[in-house]
Amino acid sequence: MAGRQLANKWLKTEALLSNARVAPHIPQTRMYDAEQLKRMVNQFGMVVIKPIRGGGGYGVIKVSYEHGIYSFTYMSKRRSFSSFETMFKVLGRAKVGRKYIIQQGIHLARIGGRPIDYRVKVAKQPDGTWIYRAMVGRLARPGLFVTNLCKGGTQLSAREGLRRSLRSKVVNTKRKEMRTLTNTCIEIMESSFPGIGELGFDYGIDNFGRIWIFEVNTRPQ
Repeated sequence: MAGRQLANKWLKTEALLSNARVAPHIPQTRMYDAEQLKRMVNQFGMVVIKPIRGGGGYGVIKVSYEHGIYSFTYMSKRRSFSSFETMFKVLGRAKVGRKYIIQQGIHLARIGGRPIDYRVKVAKQPDGTWIYRAMVGRLARPGLFVTNLCKGGTQLSAREGLRRSLRSKVVNTKRKEMRTLTNTCIEIMESSFPGIGELGFDYGIDNFGRIWIFEVNTRPQ
């Protein structure tokens, strides 16, 4: 059951932020402009900018600020600048020419130095109930910060990903926490966007074990 599709990341983020239980798990997110980018990268040290529409890691760029140097990384290529203004100008040429959002950067737990995140897929049944289709880890290709499988990421079970990137004793707790969050988000998405039939949730877990929701897809691959 495919159902309604919604490409706009900003609208979906706004819907999730409206829920007090879910909002603490959403990285700070703003529409892209020079003022917001400078403020956020100075505040967090690292942000990710992504097209408001699109998937597969397409057009996703990491922007960092450290020791007075601004830099951005697209795929495996990193460029550094001594001023924000110069970086912003060059960054404008690197973007894929659509509206972007800025998202607070999260330092993900890693396996062998490679970041890992998680995709949870659910689907609505004819009787209106939702079932879990998949719960997998996605390990970034060496040298990349995006984990997408179409960009060379490696898929492994969520249980294995959690065990290898965190302490083994928290595996069941984190899986349960992800499922609880997913169930709450399904309710929010269904009431906000009637007619959806499939959802894919992209989760990250940082070095402290905190779960973050990066994105919700209505056409999960």
